[in-house]
Amino acid sequence: MSNPQQLRYTKEHEWLSAVEDGVATVGITEFAANALGDVVYAQLPAVGDTVTAGESCGELESTKSVSDLYAPVTGEIVEANQDVVDDPSLVNTAPFEGGWLFKVRLAGEPEDLLTADEYAAFTAG
Repeated sequence: MSNPQQLRYTKEHEWLSAVEDGVATVGITEFAANALGDVVYAQLPAVGDTVTAGESCGELESTKSVSDLYAPVTGEIVEANQDVVDDPSLVNTAPFEGGWLFKVRLAGEPEDLLTADEYAAFTAG
């Protein structure tokens, strides 16, 4: 399982892209997608919602369980991935590409994010 080096990661298994014009893209990692199993439903935050780092902002339902999504940063949602709402399996098949979840305009600097190597060590246990 490879984690793209350019992304940053949380201990809740979300990834965050580099910030461009104040906006970052958020998704869940391949590790989380594999642990969840087949994702069958995605409830994402709505455009205009404000999310707070570390707090629940949606959920993913799989054939195994329902898991909360946690915001890796504080900010305002500027886009939710409608493709994932329409086809939640994208989270499993392309977690770092088409399976991204939402884009957020940051309200400050992200904190407590892990590099790809730190995340790999964290998930190795």
